[in-house]
Amino acid sequence: MRRWLALLLLLASPAQAWPERPVRFIVSAAAGGSNDTVARVMAEALTAQLPFPVIVENRPGAQGMLGAEVVVRAPPDGHTALFSNTGQAGLRVMAPNASVDVATALTPVSVVAESPMVMLVANNVPARDLRELLAMARAEPGRFDYATSSGAGTLQLAGLLFLKATGLELVAVPYRGGAPAQLDLIAGRINIVFDVATVALHTARAGQARAFAVTGAQRSPHAPDVPTWREMGVPADMTVWQAAWVASATPLPLRQEIHAAFARALRSERLRLRMAELGADRVLDLSLAEAGAYVAAEVTRWEALLR
Repeated sequence: MRRWLALLLLLASPAQAWPERPVRFIVSAAAGGSNDTVARVMAEALTAQLPFPVIVENRPGAQGMLGAEVVVRAPPDGHTALFSNTGQAGLRVMAPNASVDVATALTPVSVVAESPMVMLVANNVPARDLRELLAMARAEPGRFDYATSSGAGTLQLAGLLFLKATGLELVAVPYRGGAPAQLDLIAGRINIVFDVATVALHTARAGQARAFAVTGAQRSPHAPDVPTWREMGVPADMTVWQAAWVASATPLPLRQEIHAAFARALRSERLRLRMAELGADRVLDLSLAEAGAYVAAEVTRWEALLR
């Protein structure tokens, strides 16, 4: 009897062995953007401690749903994870007819870092700062354009928040991500790009565009000379975060194991220095429950704004 009981307990609670093969990070954005950059840094840090590598796959398209669907439809064994950012919080509103409900089909296993957005302005725009640009845009509605994205990407969210706060009329130009938008900004083919500090500050420091503002509630320690939106008369703020999700059907013990691997990587001094170099204001160290609550609160905030 005792032997049968022991066998039943063993079958009911199998030991987790993760990973058993390479892990895929599915990034639902184009290569070279901020989300892709942070995903690759995180993948490198995890690969250094795991027995198998973490590989980044870019799956842009379908308003950001393509990447999410790949993860939902993969076996819930922790070997396929979605690596996305704040844009994920508004995806359910922006893609209401999607085949999966991302808010219930996916569950976060780690929130990695927070960064402000940076308002980049092309060098050929005559305004010297954001206040001057606001005055020009109000005097000539439709004169200036800005990069946006499909779905609920951070370009889209920042642009909508900026327009709501200022009441300006700007022309929206769609892009597949921050990387192609910045290429056009540098070439002077578009006026304004809102992108995450992890890549936008490099563009500004190289003199390829100008940083008119950061979107955080406070100035970024990585760009102390760049004012906030609020300092320049825009009553809004926004922080971008990156996170990893797995299918909700993934067993809790396995999710805990994946979270523990992320936590070890996020506590390493090497990764924190790398994230600081990229412009992340804060590397997070949240428990699994705290990560879930953090993302749930952001979903509530952005869905309310988008609706």
